[in-house]
Amino acid sequence: MSSHVHSWSQFYRCLLSRGGGSVGTGGDEARLDAHSSTTHLHRTKWEPSICEIMSMEGCVHLSEFKSTKGTQPFRIIYSFFVFCTSKAARQQKAKWCVCSVCAAHAPRIHACLHCIHFACYQGHIQDHTTSMQHNLVVDVEQGQILCMACGDYVYDSEIRRIAVNCKEKARRSLGLSTEYRAWAPDSVEMTLLQAHPKRRRPTPNSTIGLRGLINLGNTCFMSCIIQALTHTPLLRDYFLSDKHVCQFNNDSTRCLVCEISRLFQEFYSGNKAPLILHKLLHLIWTHARHLAGYEQQDAHEFFIAALDVLHRHCQVPTLSTPREFYLSVHGNPPSNGDSTHTCSCIIDQIFTGGLQSDVVCQACNGVSTTIDPFWDISLDLGPCPYGTSKADKTVPTSLADCLERFTRPEHLGSSAKIKCNGCQSYQESTKQLTMKKLPIVCSFHLKRFEHSNRLHKKISTFISFPEHLDMTPFMSNRRNNNNNHNGITTHPTDINNRYSLFAVVNHVGSLDAGHYTAYVRQHRDQWYKCDDHMITRATIQDVLQSEGYLLFYHKQILEYD
Repeated sequence: MSSHVHSWSQFYRCLLSRGGGSVGTGGDEARLDAHSSTTHLHRTKWEPSICEIMSMEGCVHLSEFKSTKGTQPFRIIYSFFVFCTSKAARQQKAKWCVCSVCAAHAPRIHACLHCIHFACYQGHIQDHTTSMQHNLVVDVEQGQILCMACGDYVYDSEIRRIAVNCKEKARRSLGLSTEYRAWAPDSVEMTLLQAHPKRRRPTPNSTIGLRGLINLGNTCFMSCIIQALTHTPLLRDYFLSDKHVCQFNNDSTRCLVCEISRLFQEFYSGNKAPLILHKLLHLIWTHARHLAGYEQQDAHEFFIAALDVLHRHCQVPTLSTPREFYLSVHGNPPSNGDSTHTCSCIIDQIFTGGLQSDVVCQACNGVSTTIDPFWDISLDLGPCPYGTSKADKTVPTSLADCLERFTRPEHLGSSAKIKCNGCQSYQESTKQLTMKKLPIVCSFHLKRFEHSNRLHKKISTFISFPEHLDMTPFMSNRRNNNNNHNGITTHPTDINNRYSLFAVVNHVGSLDAGHYTAYVRQHRDQWYKCDDHMITRATIQDVLQSEGYLLFYHKQILEYD
């Protein structure tokens, strides 16, 4: 933040000059201010917290502040740093709401109302108010006003209306139809809770969510993918909250999503006995016939097939006729030729990203760009088959090397000329793939199985991969601006592009006789090895030193558009 900006009014004018948007000094908020202190929003019911009940009438220090500086500082703080009424405001909060002394994001960051100063409640905000004689601060998490002189949180009806209005705008900016409210049991659920007083509460060493899976005869490829899916955080939350609406009249013998939902309930029931996936196997054979049979299958192929069936069975029936919906569910969705079409089902929300392909004409430098959805990224491990430079012949040794090569421009050559719209003739060109939109879960497929007309072999080269991954260097807006096509330039990192590893699928053995196992992350930092029906503890070192075939990364920060 600029050193010459000392007040919230100056801060607001500075944001406006940079195009940072308005906090809404007119419109709804202005109309709210014209009402009496009993005015309330019809859409939001507010009940005072315990802290606010302590000082319902405010204090003299707050009244003096309002009489001299008005309510504009409250509007700015609530709009940009508490409830965040826009995406830009959420980015500002993530950037600036850190303690100016210890640079910590928590606990309980407070903003001074008298000047632009953020500090934590571990003593640094107290030091500031004492030295500067600034009595009033705002908790940027809850929006409560703390008077240091009175030693209490204080309440003011006018300021509360400003906060409620900002909260409503924040909800609309996130696309939420209703305000989030914490779960509370209804009468039926209360009766069930009273009838079953015993509670299951996960502890740091809890194994709830871990279940072994019986091998039904070369079904380890399926077991390891199910282990990865059941430990995908957002997918787990979706199924454990009963969000699925069956498109087959709740006929679980036809709906793969219903069976997966049942498996999630089984995994997190607390039962430790191994599960038998015979129903799931039958459904996969029914809906993905190329995987039918007891032969060993490829885990990556099963992963993509499972996502495809889940995606089709999750689709909401919005088509015009029942026949059209039936065809879309059974693998023949109507095609409109739009490769950028997105689906709102839980599978696409979690796993779908956007891959940008830029084809550049070597004659006129004209660029043809297409963006296609992807569920995973397949990465070559051997020498680059089409390159001629020394870098192209280098074998990658890390996930970063694989991604760098994946996003490196490729010269298509004279045998693959394309018709340039600018030149109106066939010209040589280069092609570059970059990440236009990152999914919540990034799945990487290390192509260890090489199949050709002459040779079938497994590539056992060790490829190192990190526990935490930054995808910023491989984004379209960063990679395409890199003039040095043989390497990645240094770019400022983007916190929205950071990922954490949560599952790894490994293949042990040869191409003809192998076995799949998986590592999954339980809770925050506990790892377990899943080998069919056997579940054993593992360390992060065990995970990072494994061979790696499929790597699953989850976004660290979720931004709701």
